[in-house]
Amino acid sequence: MEEILKAIEEKDCKKVASLLYYKVDELSDEELKEALERAEKLALECKDPELYKLIVYYFHALLDVDKIHEFENLAEEMDTFEAKFNLADLYYLIGELEKSLDLYRALLEEETAKGNRENVAKVYYNMALIHEEIQEYEKALELLEKAKEVYEELGKEEEVLHVEVYRAYVIFEAGEPYRAKALLAKVIPKAVNNSRLLAEIHLAFEEIFEEDENYEAALQECLYAAMSAKGTEYQDVAFDSLIDVIWQLMLDDEFEMVYLHMDMFANAMPELADFFEAIKAIALYKDGKIEAEEASKVIEKVKDRRLLDLLEFLGEAEM
Repeated sequence: MEEILKAIEEKDCKKVASLLYYKVDELSDEELKEALERAEKLALECKDPELYKLIVYYFHALLDVDKIHEFENLAEEMDTFEAKFNLADLYYLIGELEKSLDLYRALLEEETAKGNRENVAKVYYNMALIHEEIQEYEKALELLEKAKEVYEELGKEEEVLHVEVYRAYVIFEAGEPYRAKALLAKVIPKAVNNSRLLAEIHLAFEEIFEEDENYEAALQECLYAAMSAKGTEYQDVAFDSLIDVIWQLMLDDEFEMVYLHMDMFANAMPELADFFEAIKAIALYKDGKIEAEEASKVIEKVKDRRLLDLLEFLGEAEM
Protein backbone atom coordinates (compact mmCIF):
# COMPACT_ATOMS: atom_id res chain seq x y z
CA MET A 1 0.00 0.00 0.00
CA GLU A 2 2.77 2.41 0.95
CA GLU A 3 4.48 1.84 -2.40
CA ILE A 4 1.29 2.71 -4.29
CA LEU A 5 0.69 5.86 -2.26
CA LYS A 6 4.30 6.95 -2.77
CA ALA A 7 4.00 6.53 -6.55
CA ILE A 8 0.77 8.60 -6.47
CA GLU A 9 2.57 11.30 -4.48
CA GLU A 10 5.36 11.30 -7.06
CA LYS A 11 2.74 11.58 -9.83
CA ASP A 12 4.23 8.59 -11.64
CA CYS A 13 1.17 7.41 -13.56
CA LYS A 14 2.83 4.43 -15.23
CA LYS A 15 4.20 3.17 -11.93
CA VAL A 16 0.82 3.63 -10.24
CA ALA A 17 -0.89 1.61 -12.98
CA SER A 18 1.71 -1.15 -12.73
CA LEU A 19 1.52 -1.31 -8.93
CA LEU A 20 -2.27 -1.39 -8.93
CA TYR A 21 -2.24 -4.20 -11.49
CA TYR A 22 0.20 -6.37 -9.57
CA LYS A 23 -0.80 -5.55 -5.98
CA VAL A 24 -4.58 -5.09 -6.11
CA ASP A 25 -5.22 -8.56 -4.63
CA GLU A 26 -3.05 -7.75 -1.61
CA LEU A 27 -5.19 -4.80 -0.52
CA SER A 28 -8.16 -4.86 1.83
CA ASP A 29 -11.36 -3.22 0.57
CA GLU A 30 -10.61 -0.15 2.71
CA GLU A 31 -7.04 0.12 1.40
CA LEU A 32 -8.20 -0.44 -2.17
CA LYS A 33 -10.84 2.30 -1.89
CA GLU A 34 -8.27 4.78 -0.57
CA ALA A 35 -5.69 3.86 -3.22
CA LEU A 36 -8.23 4.11 -6.06
CA GLU A 37 -9.63 7.44 -4.87
CA ARG A 38 -6.15 8.96 -4.68
CA ALA A 39 -5.11 7.42 -8.00
CA GLU A 40 -8.32 8.72 -9.60
CA LYS A 41 -7.40 12.31 -8.69
CA LEU A 42 -3.96 11.81 -10.23
CA ALA A 43 -5.36 10.25 -13.43
CA LEU A 44 -7.79 13.15 -13.87
CA GLU A 45 -5.09 15.73 -13.11
CA CYS A 46 -2.72 14.15 -15.66
CA LYS A 47 -5.55 13.21 -18.03
CA ASP A 48 -4.16 9.69 -18.32
CA PRO A 49 -6.96 7.54 -19.84
CA GLU A 50 -5.04 4.27 -19.50
CA LEU A 51 -4.60 4.69 -15.74
CA TYR A 52 -8.17 5.99 -15.42
CA LYS A 53 -9.50 2.91 -17.26
CA LEU A 54 -7.78 0.62 -14.76
CA ILE A 55 -9.13 2.63 -11.80
CA VAL A 56 -12.71 2.68 -13.12
CA TYR A 57 -12.52 -1.05 -13.87
CA TYR A 58 -11.34 -1.89 -10.33
CA PHE A 59 -14.03 0.34 -8.83
CA HIS A 60 -16.60 -1.55 -10.92
CA ALA A 61 -15.28 -5.12 -10.55
CA LEU A 62 -13.97 -5.09 -6.96
CA LEU A 63 -15.96 -2.42 -5.09
CA ASP A 64 -19.20 -2.40 -7.11
CA VAL A 65 -18.88 1.36 -7.68
CA ASP A 66 -20.00 2.58 -11.11
CA LYS A 67 -17.81 5.31 -12.59
CA ILE A 68 -18.37 4.43 -16.26
CA HIS A 69 -20.21 7.69 -16.93
CA GLU A 70 -17.27 9.68 -15.58
CA PHE A 71 -14.95 7.93 -18.04
CA GLU A 72 -17.38 8.62 -20.88
CA ASN A 73 -17.31 12.31 -19.94
CA LEU A 74 -13.51 12.31 -19.84
CA ALA A 75 -13.27 10.63 -23.26
CA GLU A 76 -15.69 13.18 -24.72
CA GLU A 77 -13.78 16.07 -23.17
CA MET A 78 -10.36 14.82 -24.31
CA ASP A 79 -11.63 13.72 -27.74
CA THR A 80 -8.42 11.79 -28.51
CA PHE A 81 -7.82 8.34 -29.96
CA GLU A 82 -6.15 7.22 -26.73
CA ALA A 83 -9.11 8.22 -24.56
CA LYS A 84 -11.75 6.66 -26.80
CA PHE A 85 -9.66 3.52 -27.39
CA ASN A 86 -9.31 2.98 -23.64
CA LEU A 87 -13.04 3.59 -23.15
CA ALA A 88 -13.80 0.92 -25.77
CA ASP A 89 -11.43 -1.43 -23.96
CA LEU A 90 -13.19 -0.67 -20.66
CA TYR A 91 -16.55 -1.58 -22.23
CA TYR A 92 -14.96 -4.89 -23.29
CA LEU A 93 -13.57 -5.55 -19.80
CA ILE A 94 -16.96 -5.04 -18.12
CA GLY A 95 -18.78 -7.17 -20.70
CA GLU A 96 -20.45 -4.37 -22.70
CA LEU A 97 -19.33 -5.94 -25.97
CA GLU A 98 -21.75 -4.20 -28.35
CA LYS A 99 -20.84 -0.79 -26.93
CA SER A 100 -17.19 -1.69 -27.32
CA LEU A 101 -17.63 -2.77 -30.94
CA ASP A 102 -19.66 0.34 -31.80
CA LEU A 103 -16.93 2.61 -30.44
CA TYR A 104 -14.18 0.61 -32.19
CA ARG A 105 -16.06 0.89 -35.50
CA ALA A 106 -16.29 4.67 -35.07
CA LEU A 107 -12.58 4.83 -34.23
CA LEU A 108 -11.75 2.69 -37.26
CA GLU A 109 -13.56 5.12 -39.53
CA GLU A 110 -11.89 8.16 -37.92
CA GLU A 111 -8.36 6.78 -37.90
CA THR A 112 -8.64 5.42 -41.46
CA ALA A 113 -9.72 8.88 -42.65
CA LYS A 114 -6.76 10.45 -40.82
CA GLY A 115 -4.32 7.88 -42.21
CA ASN A 116 -3.21 6.75 -38.75
CA ARG A 117 -2.35 3.19 -39.81
CA GLU A 118 -0.92 2.01 -36.50
CA ASN A 119 -4.07 3.06 -34.66
CA VAL A 120 -6.12 1.24 -37.31
CA ALA A 121 -4.13 -1.95 -36.63
CA LYS A 122 -4.72 -1.60 -32.87
CA VAL A 123 -8.46 -1.29 -33.44
CA TYR A 124 -8.55 -4.33 -35.75
CA TYR A 125 -6.74 -6.38 -33.10
CA ASN A 126 -9.03 -5.33 -30.26
CA MET A 127 -12.13 -5.95 -32.35
CA ALA A 128 -10.79 -9.47 -33.00
CA LEU A 129 -10.65 -10.03 -29.23
CA ILE A 130 -14.38 -9.39 -28.99
CA HIS A 131 -15.32 -11.60 -31.93
CA GLU A 132 -13.20 -14.42 -30.48
CA GLU A 133 -14.97 -13.90 -27.13
CA ILE A 134 -18.38 -14.44 -28.75
CA GLN A 135 -17.02 -17.38 -30.79
CA GLU A 136 -17.19 -15.61 -34.16
CA TYR A 137 -13.84 -17.11 -35.11
CA GLU A 138 -13.93 -16.41 -38.85
CA LYS A 139 -14.56 -12.71 -38.23
CA ALA A 140 -11.80 -12.63 -35.58
CA LEU A 141 -9.33 -14.23 -38.01
CA GLU A 142 -10.32 -11.80 -40.76
CA LEU A 143 -9.64 -8.82 -38.45
CA LEU A 144 -6.32 -10.29 -37.30
CA GLU A 145 -5.24 -10.71 -40.91
CA LYS A 146 -6.01 -7.03 -41.52
CA ALA A 147 -4.05 -6.02 -38.40
CA LYS A 148 -1.12 -8.16 -39.54
CA GLU A 149 -1.10 -6.59 -43.01
CA VAL A 150 -0.97 -3.08 -41.54
CA TYR A 151 1.84 -3.95 -39.12
CA GLU A 152 3.79 -5.56 -41.97
CA GLU A 153 3.41 -2.38 -44.03
CA LEU A 154 4.70 -0.36 -41.07
CA GLY A 155 7.63 -2.72 -40.46
CA LYS A 156 6.42 -3.51 -36.92
CA GLU A 157 7.88 -7.03 -36.72
CA GLU A 158 7.17 -7.62 -33.03
CA GLU A 159 3.52 -6.65 -33.46
CA VAL A 160 3.24 -8.96 -36.48
CA LEU A 161 4.46 -11.86 -34.33
CA HIS A 162 2.12 -10.86 -31.49
CA VAL A 163 -0.80 -11.04 -33.94
CA GLU A 164 0.42 -14.40 -35.26
CA VAL A 165 0.45 -15.91 -31.77
CA TYR A 166 -3.10 -14.75 -31.11
CA ARG A 167 -4.17 -15.93 -34.59
CA ALA A 168 -2.87 -19.40 -33.70
CA TYR A 169 -4.87 -19.32 -30.46
CA VAL A 170 -8.08 -18.39 -32.32
CA ILE A 171 -7.45 -21.23 -34.78
CA PHE A 172 -7.17 -23.59 -31.79
CA GLU A 173 -10.41 -22.21 -30.37
CA ALA A 174 -12.03 -22.81 -33.76
CA GLY A 175 -11.19 -26.52 -33.45
CA GLU A 176 -7.84 -26.92 -35.23
CA PRO A 177 -5.27 -27.60 -32.47
CA TYR A 178 -2.62 -29.20 -34.72
CA ARG A 179 -2.67 -26.29 -37.16
CA ALA A 180 -2.47 -23.93 -34.17
CA LYS A 181 0.57 -25.73 -32.74
CA ALA A 182 2.29 -25.62 -36.13
CA LEU A 183 1.72 -21.85 -36.38
CA LEU A 184 3.00 -21.29 -32.84
CA ALA A 185 6.11 -23.33 -33.61
CA LYS A 186 6.75 -21.12 -36.64
CA VAL A 187 6.92 -18.05 -34.37
CA ILE A 188 9.29 -19.57 -31.77
CA PRO A 189 12.57 -19.07 -33.72
CA LYS A 190 11.72 -15.39 -34.19
CA ALA A 191 10.84 -14.92 -30.51
CA VAL A 192 13.82 -16.52 -28.75
CA ASN A 193 15.06 -13.19 -27.38
CA ASN A 194 11.63 -11.76 -26.61
CA SER A 195 10.28 -12.80 -23.19
CA ARG A 196 6.85 -11.28 -23.79
CA LEU A 197 6.29 -13.24 -27.00
CA LEU A 198 7.65 -16.46 -25.51
CA ALA A 199 5.23 -16.10 -22.59
CA GLU A 200 2.34 -15.68 -25.04
CA ILE A 201 3.45 -18.74 -27.01
CA HIS A 202 3.77 -20.98 -23.95
CA LEU A 203 0.42 -19.79 -22.57
CA ALA A 204 -1.20 -20.71 -25.90
CA PHE A 205 0.43 -24.15 -25.85
CA GLU A 206 -0.74 -24.62 -22.24
CA GLU A 207 -4.36 -23.97 -23.28
CA ILE A 208 -4.07 -26.47 -26.12
CA PHE A 209 -2.61 -29.22 -23.92
CA GLU A 210 -5.11 -28.56 -21.13
CA GLU A 211 -8.02 -28.82 -23.56
CA ASP A 212 -6.60 -32.18 -24.67
CA GLU A 213 -6.34 -33.22 -20.98
CA ASN A 214 -2.59 -33.66 -21.40
CA TYR A 215 -1.94 -32.13 -17.99
CA GLU A 216 1.70 -33.11 -17.72
CA ALA A 217 2.48 -31.15 -20.88
CA ALA A 218 0.24 -28.32 -19.66
CA LEU A 219 2.21 -28.10 -16.41
CA GLN A 220 5.48 -27.98 -18.34
CA GLU A 221 4.13 -25.14 -20.49
CA CYS A 222 3.03 -23.34 -17.31
CA LEU A 223 6.64 -23.50 -16.11
CA TYR A 224 8.02 -22.15 -19.39
CA ALA A 225 5.36 -19.40 -19.42
CA ALA A 226 6.14 -18.41 -15.82
CA MET A 227 9.86 -18.17 -16.55
CA SER A 228 9.34 -16.12 -19.72
CA ALA A 229 6.67 -13.89 -18.17
CA LYS A 230 8.78 -12.51 -15.31
CA GLY A 231 8.70 -8.73 -15.47
CA THR A 232 6.06 -8.64 -18.22
CA GLU A 233 2.31 -8.05 -18.16
CA TYR A 234 1.87 -11.82 -18.48
CA GLN A 235 3.39 -12.64 -15.09
CA ASP A 236 0.03 -12.89 -13.29
CA VAL A 237 -1.61 -14.57 -16.29
CA ALA A 238 1.02 -17.33 -16.22
CA PHE A 239 0.57 -17.82 -12.46
CA ASP A 240 -3.23 -17.96 -12.80
CA SER A 241 -2.93 -20.51 -15.61
CA LEU A 242 -0.83 -22.74 -13.37
CA ILE A 243 -3.39 -22.50 -10.56
CA ASP A 244 -6.16 -23.41 -13.04
CA VAL A 245 -4.29 -26.57 -14.09
CA ILE A 246 -3.60 -27.59 -10.48
CA TRP A 247 -7.27 -26.97 -9.62
CA GLN A 248 -8.39 -29.23 -12.47
CA LEU A 249 -5.97 -31.95 -11.37
CA MET A 250 -7.30 -31.73 -7.81
CA LEU A 251 -10.87 -32.00 -9.12
CA ASP A 252 -9.90 -35.11 -11.09
CA ASP A 253 -8.17 -36.64 -8.03
CA GLU A 254 -4.86 -36.58 -9.90
CA PHE A 255 -3.02 -35.86 -6.66
CA GLU A 256 0.13 -37.75 -7.62
CA MET A 257 0.67 -35.60 -10.70
CA VAL A 258 0.35 -32.52 -8.52
CA TYR A 259 2.79 -33.51 -5.78
CA LEU A 260 5.35 -34.95 -8.19
CA HIS A 261 5.57 -31.64 -10.09
CA MET A 262 5.64 -29.10 -7.24
CA ASP A 263 9.38 -29.42 -6.58
CA MET A 264 9.93 -28.33 -10.18
CA PHE A 265 8.02 -25.09 -9.57
CA ALA A 266 9.58 -24.54 -6.14
CA ASN A 267 13.07 -24.77 -7.67
CA ALA A 268 12.20 -22.45 -10.55
CA MET A 269 10.50 -19.86 -8.29
CA PRO A 270 12.30 -20.00 -4.91
CA GLU A 271 10.42 -16.89 -3.75
CA LEU A 272 7.27 -19.06 -3.83
CA ALA A 273 8.89 -22.28 -2.59
CA ASP A 274 6.81 -22.41 0.63
CA PHE A 275 3.62 -22.00 -1.43
CA PHE A 276 4.48 -24.87 -3.78
CA GLU A 277 5.56 -27.04 -0.84
CA ALA A 278 2.14 -26.36 0.69
CA ILE A 279 0.36 -27.42 -2.51
CA LYS A 280 2.47 -30.57 -2.50
CA ALA A 281 1.47 -31.24 1.11
CA ILE A 282 -2.23 -30.79 0.32
CA ALA A 283 -1.97 -33.24 -2.60
CA LEU A 284 -0.04 -35.76 -0.47
CA TYR A 285 -2.68 -35.50 2.24
CA LYS A 286 -5.52 -35.95 -0.23
CA ASP A 287 -3.75 -39.02 -1.64
CA GLY A 288 -3.43 -40.51 1.84
CA LYS A 289 0.37 -40.24 1.93
CA ILE A 290 0.66 -37.95 4.96
CA GLU A 291 -1.50 -36.99 7.94
CA ALA A 292 -3.43 -33.72 8.22
CA GLU A 293 -1.14 -32.50 11.01
CA GLU A 294 1.95 -32.86 8.82
CA ALA A 295 0.26 -31.00 5.95
CA SER A 296 -0.83 -28.21 8.31
CA LYS A 297 2.74 -27.65 9.50
CA VAL A 298 3.87 -27.09 5.90
CA ILE A 299 0.94 -24.78 5.12
CA GLU A 300 1.70 -22.67 8.23
CA LYS A 301 4.96 -21.54 6.61
CA VAL A 302 2.97 -19.54 4.03
CA LYS A 303 2.26 -16.02 5.34
CA ASP A 304 0.89 -14.17 2.30
CA ARG A 305 -2.90 -13.77 2.61
CA ARG A 306 -3.54 -14.13 -1.11
CA LEU A 307 -1.52 -17.35 -1.30
CA LEU A 308 -3.28 -18.73 1.78
CA ASP A 309 -6.63 -18.04 0.09
CA LEU A 310 -5.43 -19.96 -2.97
CA LEU A 311 -4.34 -22.89 -0.79
CA GLU A 312 -7.78 -22.96 0.81
CA PHE A 313 -9.35 -22.87 -2.66
CA LEU A 314 -7.19 -25.75 -3.89
CA GLY A 315 -7.77 -27.71 -0.70
CA GLU A 316 -11.52 -27.67 -1.31
CA ALA A 317 -11.24 -28.75 -4.96
CA GLU A 318 -12.92 -32.14 -4.64
CA MET A 319 -15.89 -30.91 -2.57
